[in-house]
Amino acid sequence: MLAWLKENAALARDKLTTEVGKFKNQKFMEAMTAACAVISAADGDISSAEKQKMSGFISNSPELKVFNMADVIKSFSAHCEKFEFDFQIGQAEALKVIGKIKSDPGAARLLVRVGCSIGASDGNFDEKEKAACRLICAELGLNPADFDL
Repeated sequence: MLAWLKENAALARDKLTTEVGKFKNQKFMEAMTAACAVISAADGDISSAEKQKMSGFISNSPELKVFNMADVIKSFSAHCEKFEFDFQIGQAEALKVIGKIKSDPGAARLLVRVGCSIGASDGNFDEKEKAACRLICAELGLNPADFDL
């Protein structure tokens, strides 16, 4: 998927924007920010730089512009605080929120694709970020191989 995104970035971005627009609702937004927190915490710690990177990506991403950015950043920050309090609690809470969209296969697949895009947003989709995306796939009952994970 990463190679495909690089080769077809503009086309993929337009398609992702359209698809995110279909799922513009509170439940999807919460799942998306939870996924961002899971990916940010992949190395065991959410640094200020990671928060800024994720907040910047969320604020500037054309795919995610369908959401109120103040709400998105507030939700992302709340998930990050749970990870900072305790990693396992943060992860469990985030996965619980992510699991709420499991019943909608289209939204679930889109969430994983957004997560992969966020993981690759700094140009380095590392193994820990890929493992976090695989964890999200497991929570959603999706095959990680479908996303080149």
